[in-house]
Amino acid sequence: MSAPGPQAKHDEWKDQWTIFQDDERFLFDEWILPRTIEDFRDKSVLECGCGGGQHTGFVAPVARSVTAVDLNAIDVARARNARFTNIRYVEADLAALNLPERFDVVFCIGVIHHTDDPDRTFEAIYKHCKPGGLVIIWTYSAEGNALVRYGVEPLRKMLLRSLPRRVLVTLSEVITALLYPVVYTVYLPGFTSFLPYHEYFANFRRLTFRRNVLNVFDKLNAPQTRFTTRETCHRWFSSSRFEADSIAIRRYAGVSYSLSGIKRGDAGEAAR
Repeated sequence: MSAPGPQAKHDEWKDQWTIFQDDERFLFDEWILPRTIEDFRDKSVLECGCGGGQHTGFVAPVARSVTAVDLNAIDVARARNARFTNIRYVEADLAALNLPERFDVVFCIGVIHHTDDPDRTFEAIYKHCKPGGLVIIWTYSAEGNALVRYGVEPLRKMLLRSLPRRVLVTLSEVITALLYPVVYTVYLPGFTSFLPYHEYFANFRRLTFRRNVLNVFDKLNAPQTRFTTRETCHRWFSSSRFEADSIAIRRYAGVSYSLSGIKRGDAGEAAR
């Protein structure tokens, strides 16, 4: 069997992070729980998929150093974080990443599910973490995402891929505006726990209109999405790879998983 080829670059991501900026720190804090920003303090950090550099900018003030890797939007991230002197940028395919050093913390927020081969990407993430270091991943879940998987995704592939980005922005704005009456009437706080996406729409009420537009745009713009099953989460974060009492596999807003663990030493790696 031939080796897998490199992942193609996708202009959609550079367009997205040129048009939008995500400065909602509370989301980052919740996505990495039970870890906190203090877990990055004075550490060497590898960010796998920095996009427009928003999370890079959250981590850089506390980390000793940050190596930010992305295939599509490095220039955007570099420009937005020009004030920091402890960030190194690497343009690379995450699944094929092979840096000479290993890091205290390796994190990947909202990216692994957009790669050609999430399993191969995870192996690269794991490889670049030092024994005793911390891995953090936030990924879209297969469970709880039926509407997006079987409704939005086929529609995007059939009709939306060829639309100019500005048209897609306008469409996203219209869809977001139409969601507001539903979110603020049907999805009343405290009375909708039986409805699908009730946790997701609770977050909708916490965000600005522009940030909600970004959420919609992201679903319509992504070149591909491979949703992560709970079984995959447990396979990635197994006790043969990570210290058992450090493993956290947590649902977030009913549509994603927050994953983290401390990498075992050489004996743990040999057990795989």
